[in-house]
Amino acid sequence: MNPTTDPPEEKVHHPLFARMYLRAVTRRATVDEDQYRRRLLAGLAGSVIELGPGSGINFRFYPPTVERVLAIEPEPLLRGEAIKNAAGAAVPIAVVDGVSGHLPADDESVDGAVVSLVLCSVPDQHRALAELRRVLRPGGELRFYEHVVARQALAALLQRAADATIWPRVAGGCHLSRDTGAALERAGFTVERCERFSFTAGPPVPPIPHILGIARRPTSEPRGRRTLRRPSARG
Repeated sequence: MNPTTDPPEEKVHHPLFARMYLRAVTRRATVDEDQYRRRLLAGLAGSVIELGPGSGINFRFYPPTVERVLAIEPEPLLRGEAIKNAAGAAVPIAVVDGVSGHLPADDESVDGAVVSLVLCSVPDQHRALAELRRVLRPGGELRFYEHVVARQALAALLQRAADATIWPRVAGGCHLSRDTGAALERAGFTVERCERFSFTAGPPVPPIPHILGIARRPTSEPRGRRTLRRPSARG
């Protein structure tokens, strides 16, 4: 990333998908997805940034050791729901407009970052991860819970085939075949824990591979790796 050039604006407006999402998260909760979200956030502390919280489904699981959360949600309908849910959270949560390629936070300003079923849909996964790495302090944690490409050749082929259709457009930019675990390492994170499992919200959706774990920004950077910059706008 060029540290002196702001990334292009990402336009995020998926009203139809947002309504589908609000129904889907309710359904996922009924099949006990909450256990994964609790484990995703357990042990977090200090200041946290969450990218793409959607309606704020994670907010009720933040532990009291978290001092504050900055939640970045670009979709207007979902952001409105997230603001409502933030009001009832046990920790202070500010929900603001923003995009994955230009997070409204200063360099090395947060202790932890959270991504939850969002890296499948960001326009540029590499840029989004670079931004998360930028705002994390050295040694800070990135908590991730994402669906990923299958290891089985046929299943992966079907996922790539779906991504080549209108699926990403009707699903809010979602891509089924991203190898997010490998992308974390390419972005310079150290993956400390990564659990892999299949999960589905029920028929007709088939089981989809997911990963859940912790990655960390290294405390020391390889020479030439640091490309920090201040954002041009704040949330």
